Amino acid sequence: MDSRPNSVSPLPEPIAPMAEFDKTPPEDGSQGTIPLDDLPPPPSTITISAPPVSDVNSSAQNSANKKKHRHYDEDPEDMSCGHWCEYVLVVVLASLLLLSALILILFWTLYYRKGFAWNEDPERQFNLHPTLMVTGFISLSGFSMLLYRISRCCRHIYVKLFHMLFHALAIPCIVIGFIAVWESKLFSNPPGRNFYSMHSWMGLITMGLFAMQFVVGFFSFLVLLCCEGATAAFRASLVPIHASFGTTTFMLAVATCLTGLTEKVMHQFGEDYAKWPEESIIMNALAMVLVALGILVSYAVRRETLGGTRVQSEKFISERL
Repeated sequence: MDSRPNSVSPLPEPIAPMAEFDKTPPEDGSQGTIPLDDLPPPPSTITISAPPVSDVNSSAQNSANKKKHRHYDEDPEDMSCGHWCEYVLVVVLASLLLLSALILILFWTLYYRKGFAWNEDPERQFNLHPTLMVTGFISLSGFSMLLYRISRCCRHIYVKLFHMLFHALAIPCIVIGFIAVWESKLFSNPPGRNFYSMHSWMGLITMGLFAMQFVVGFFSFLVLLCCEGATAAFRASLVPIHASFGTTTFMLAVATCLTGLTEKVMHQFGEDYAKWPEESIIMNALAMVLVALGILVSYAVRRETLGGTRVQSEKFISERL
């Protein structure tokens, strides 16, 4: 036995077959074999070549990269029962709360505050401010953020398009709501003051962050349409900033709405607020819905395993490119 690796022992000496047309038996009683000197010598060793280690590593790395860089238009991996229940619970509950916030603010302004008006009735004109701000900052922006969890099977370009569309619909709501509160205090008798409260200062910061977010997102979307491959690194550097400030803007909008409701209820009821009037209960319920939305929407956006696969933080970034 040869001691060298990947080798085998020499083959045993073969017995030559009888010639096909030679049917006469040999005279000397031998078996009629062909002399072994005429045959080629058997190979002494057989070497089995293994594939290079670099090729194995590169193929494994390519398969890992393909699995890592999944896109929205690919089939999602199977979710476990726990992840599926978590996904349905969080997304459905957040969607219902976003609709509930819109329904509660409309019910409060239409039933208790006598609806809407413009300059002819400054008190009813003010009702446009909370309604449109909750619609723009909370309902439309919240659904825009949840699209990245709801639309798991859609192409990524469509998700980005609807994400931008929901934010674009929120812009006229915010602008008209701001003009309504400005003119309602300007044309009231006596005229009221603007930008003195904590609520107004927080509102200005929230509107500034929202405008910055929309400009950055719109610019990134246009760059994506122009040259997708050449700007991948640039857009990757913008995505974590855009995602972080988007969640911050939504949380700040929730806090601004809560301060505005507190300011309104204290001016409206004063000491009677402790007696639990019916209108104050509706306003408190709206405030609790806003608090729940601040928790659920931020959880749904930042949760790594929500939506089908357990991913790392870079997957959270790459899926928004």
